[in-house]
Amino acid sequence: MRVIEIEGGAGPADGLRLAERPDPVAGPGEIRIRVRAAGVNRPDLLQRIGSYPPPPGASDILGLEVAGEVDQIGDGTTRWKLGDRVCALLAGGGYAGQAVVDARHALPVPDALDFVQAAALPETVFTVFANVFEAGGLQPGETLLLHGATSGIGVTAIQMAGALGALVIATSRTAAKAAAALDLGADVSLNAAKGDLAQGIASAGGADVILDMVGAAYAELNLNALRAGGRWVVIGTQSGNLAQVDLLRLMLKQAVLTGSTLRRRSADEKARLAAEIERVVWPWVASGKLRPPIDATFPLEQAALAHLRLEAGDHVGKIVLTI
Repeated sequence: MRVIEIEGGAGPADGLRLAERPDPVAGPGEIRIRVRAAGVNRPDLLQRIGSYPPPPGASDILGLEVAGEVDQIGDGTTRWKLGDRVCALLAGGGYAGQAVVDARHALPVPDALDFVQAAALPETVFTVFANVFEAGGLQPGETLLLHGATSGIGVTAIQMAGALGALVIATSRTAAKAAAALDLGADVSLNAAKGDLAQGIASAGGADVILDMVGAAYAELNLNALRAGGRWVVIGTQSGNLAQVDLLRLMLKQAVLTGSTLRRRSADEKARLAAEIERVVWPWVASGKLRPPIDATFPLEQAALAHLRLEAGDHVGKIVLTI
């Protein structure tokens, strides 16, 4: 099968190269997917430069989400049949013609979606559900504050929060991105390059849940934005890992500061999340309430261009490889 490898270990985007490897084989409890599309995500960029290695036992090939058809079924797998259209969360191996995955981590592709749209869902939906809905405990009528609103995770979080019945305050760094966030369903959309974010968030009433992909630079902003009993969930540190937080103020607000990663969770935990997502979120996908926009697609051999597009930060929605 064709795959994308990182030439020389950790390199720049132009170090990604097309190669061939033996077809993988589905083991007990696994399925093999004939990959038609693979999502491109920020963790892929980090792995490429050596900052986010795959967990033990995972493929060294980039790619955390795919969509395609089941073309091989391992022993003990009963749900899926050959030819089923599925999308799946992977620990690695998505930038390839075929991918093997725990059968419990796959979800059916709704009839209304093509493979590109389906490949844009697993990594972002799992991330938002685990962090906003579970760790953050977002409830209908509450307010979610979302930084990086037009990222893949951002556009998904806006739509999922809206489908739940929550309000969304979105922050972006350009006027065009702020407008796009409004079009996607944000109730308040703030341009970080124009005006005072803190004042804008305060005018909107603050937040019950904050999904933070920025990190250190927004620590004070986030603490100020939290309502009493608020939950601040960190899933990225693009501006730095180390931040000063006034713990007394956190205590007085009776707030929660937490964080997580998805990739290193156990197979059983990912299976539990998949079942909950199919129960709660998949009806929104089927009804059209959740349809993450596709910013760009690239053929597999142009994976380096896809990485450059993501790194530039000008995208709105997901970037997907087609295979």
